[in-house]
Amino acid sequence: MGAIVSINGRICGEQEAVISVFDHGFLFGDGIYEVVRTYNRQLFLLDRHLRRLRESARMIALEIPHDDASLEKAMREAMAAWTTGPGRDVPAAEVYVRVMVTRGPGDGTYDGASCPDPGVVIIVKALAPRPPAVYDSGVRVVMASLVRNHPGSVNPLIKSNNLLNNALAMREAIRQGAFEAVLKNYRGEIAECSQSNVFVVRRGVATTPALNAGLLAGITREFILDVAEEAGVAVVPGVVQEEDLYAADEAFLTSTTREVVPIVRVDERVIGNGVPGPITRRLLHVYRQKADLMTRSAL
Repeated sequence: MGAIVSINGRICGEQEAVISVFDHGFLFGDGIYEVVRTYNRQLFLLDRHLRRLRESARMIALEIPHDDASLEKAMREAMAAWTTGPGRDVPAAEVYVRVMVTRGPGDGTYDGASCPDPGVVIIVKALAPRPPAVYDSGVRVVMASLVRNHPGSVNPLIKSNNLLNNALAMREAIRQGAFEAVLKNYRGEIAECSQSNVFVVRRGVATTPALNAGLLAGITREFILDVAEEAGVAVVPGVVQEEDLYAADEAFLTSTTREVVPIVRVDERVIGNGVPGPITRRLLHVYRQKADLMTRSAL
């Protein structure tokens, strides 16, 4: 299924989407990004995603050449082009929107001053739904052998285009036939997964690694913290050790495109009774209910 791409405001098909090989985003991964999804074809939690995009930009001293209203307008224009183009045959599909800001073309040195024109790339495509079994039966994850980037090197709070640490961990999971890879930090504590945040549930309380564990401040993680009280669930950030995951009554991961996914096995160890637990199911239900309500009100 095809994609539509907006490159500095020029909308084109995926086959025509090109950037300069001298763009420092390509040469060095020098850039940032966000992934936003829709419910009811409405962008969900866009304000939070744009806030994090700007915080990532601040942390790498990258100037975003548009204000939030202009970025949203460009995203909606690309979505409209996808709807009348590749998406015309899939009217019920929800949409995946990736926004990338790169340092822009330069002289190939590390001097950002050689890149006067940051680039903005927006990719729109259909959001591939997860098989129902992912939520009904849960998934297996593995403990990665890699360590999550130290916050003193490339801080995981930056949602950077340089994703080699994440990609290498996920490839470990793929080789082992697992859904995700869980990474520990330099202290040996659980930090996050390669593409998602992780929660463990013990005696009715859900715990997720605190931001000082060295992880990305996930938007879905944040939203779960917000709606947990409404779901009647206590959720607290804290220290999570590998043993806490193994001993959990339930565990789950969260991300923009995956929502709330039950973890029922870590490596070869069964979590809880090996099926999605009641707290995980409740949080998924409330999350989807809120997402539907919030986006329907925007129609």
